[in-house]
Amino acid sequence: MGKTKENFVLILLCAACLLGCAGCEKDDDSRGDEVKFEIDKVYERGPLTAHVKVSKNKITIAETLLLEFEAAIKGDYQVQMPRVEELLQNFGLIDWYNLGDTLDEKNNIVTRYRYRLEPFLSGSYELPAFTFEFHDPNDTEQKKHELVTEAVSIEVASLLGEDRAELVIADIEDVVKMKPQASYWWIGPAALGIGILAAAAGWLYLRKGRGAKLVRIFKPAHEIAYARLRTLVKDNLVAKGQIKEFYDRISDILRHYIEHRFKLRAPERTTEEFLAELQLTEVLGGDDKDSLGEFLMHCDLVKFAKHEPEAEQIQQTFDLVKDFIEKTKSDETKIDVTERLETDEPVEVGSV
Repeated sequence: MGKTKENFVLILLCAACLLGCAGCEKDDDSRGDEVKFEIDKVYERGPLTAHVKVSKNKITIAETLLLEFEAAIKGDYQVQMPRVEELLQNFGLIDWYNLGDTLDEKNNIVTRYRYRLEPFLSGSYELPAFTFEFHDPNDTEQKKHELVTEAVSIEVASLLGEDRAELVIADIEDVVKMKPQASYWWIGPAALGIGILAAAAGWLYLRKGRGAKLVRIFKPAHEIAYARLRTLVKDNLVAKGQIKEFYDRISDILRHYIEHRFKLRAPERTTEEFLAELQLTEVLGGDDKDSLGEFLMHCDLVKFAKHEPEAEQIQQTFDLVKDFIEKTKSDETKIDVTERLETDEPVEVGSV
């Protein structure tokens, strides 16, 4: 009987997931073969043929870039792919995939690696030249050979687009009463609500008699800040004329990053209080302290003194924050984000 109830609850959980995800779009899977690459450069040396593929040569600062290496090696030779993370300067490595080895029509072993990159700032940049190493394992001298590619130029559009210098913040229009129309908007929320209730009921049932397993997940402060910056860009507040909201958000992102990265209580303090404490610390150099002071005072002018910044100032504000995060990021300082998972096992603590 107990087993039957548990199966019934699992069915409810599955149904809840289906209902809740009914209207969701599927994210692009950067591991698939359906990606179209605008750039595909081919290089050959001896038994090795290498492709360097890039999804686009022009992106916005809110987009990511796909970089793929394909190496076809003849005979018994072995190839070592380039070490991307050690060479990138103007782009961050979000994720990477080993797409596996295959055989082509000439029985060459084809190895493919794919990387997802994000730009740090707007402007014109280059993906660096990459080096493929290959050798014959049967060679007693174990001599290594290199194939070096060329740099690839990438254009990263700014936050405000090409017309950012001519940006005009429009006045708020009067409220216009809209004629009511028949709508079935409630169907989606109703289905989602039913799904949530079913999931909650199942979770409460399964939770009885089970202990909580504490799973600790640690994320670097800069990864959290970058994710919030990407969300800010996608919300497009500047184009909507919501300049004060934009400055509220970007100031909050930087303050929380400083708190997470340097253990300074930035979010809950006034600008004057924070800058006074900052001068007493050695965590930042003088230039960085001055830049932070100018940035926070500029944000306060927009938020509290109704200052209307020019388009170039808005772009510089965004670039300053992202550049500061990039210069001061560290994988050693991480934030503990913890989830509780239901399990029959006793409480344990682990880290990722």
